[in-house]
Amino acid sequence: MRHGTQHADVDVDVVTAELDTVLRTGPFHVALRAAITARGLPLQRVQHHLTRFGVKVGVTSLSYWQQGARRPQRAESLRAVRALEEILQLPEESLIRLLTTADGHATGERPSARSYRALVEASGALEKLLAELDSPLDGGLLAIGQHERVRIGARRELLARDSQHIVRAHKDGVDRYVAVHHGDPGCAPERMTVHALENCRTGRVLWHHETGVLVAELLFDTLLRAGDTFLFRYGVEDGTAGAAGEYIRGFGFSGGQYALEVRFSEGALPVRCHRFAQHSAAAPRGGRRELPLSGHHRSVHLVEQRVRPGIVGIGWDWE
Repeated sequence: MRHGTQHADVDVDVVTAELDTVLRTGPFHVALRAAITARGLPLQRVQHHLTRFGVKVGVTSLSYWQQGARRPQRAESLRAVRALEEILQLPEESLIRLLTTADGHATGERPSARSYRALVEASGALEKLLAELDSPLDGGLLAIGQHERVRIGARRELLARDSQHIVRAHKDGVDRYVAVHHGDPGCAPERMTVHALENCRTGRVLWHHETGVLVAELLFDTLLRAGDTFLFRYGVEDGTAGAAGEYIRGFGFSGGQYALEVRFSEGALPVRCHRFAQHSAAAPRGGRRELPLSGHHRSVHLVEQRVRPGIVGIGWDWE
């Protein structure tokens, strides 16, 4: 009897160690299966617990998730994954994090990858800031083209960015654009500076410290009529956070061409760079493609011929 008890204790320790490992390394389905096994819960019991959280997921879906046949993507499914973290007594964000990577594996020590929760919280903060500026989400403007340049400093921080826009008004009376900047985790938006560089001037600047979201009015000093086009450029000096590991741009509407260029300081070059995309903050990352880093110019870029609603960005790995 004593021998059997000791053997069971050893098995529990082994299962716990394996769970800790796969929660760090992924992929998602292996981590989920290990967590369910570690808690000793049949799928019917897991489903019952989910209903207590107000989430409806079938046993078949749970089985597919832990087999890797399907991945949670819809908003209701993402709610289920968050509930599973609590039901299975897992660290917060441990399962969701494995869904927000490009290939289903954990990102390790790559800094500043934005979690689903961080993106949702930033979206809520942005809505409140736009409401305070009495600005609709699209501002009456359609994006025809945008070229964004991001500079990474010697401390590997997001040092600054500037954006050049070509827009077309789809209603009369448009005289401004509201720029949005989402700093990296730990940033201080109150210490950032917005510069109106071409064909505009800076109006009101608001921020939300907890999420690192900053919004700024760029005033045109002219009233656009429906169909009019306009070109302008602005910049944001940041440099208030730690090492950056990616730069993302969200689009609420379809639009024209988008070009993103990331330029690195001479003393801080990444070992590899890649492009990625998400249909929404809740969706897993996909569309991963390695991007060549220009040795002479220390830059990497992507070009989207026509943007769609969602997220696109460039990520990189430090040595």
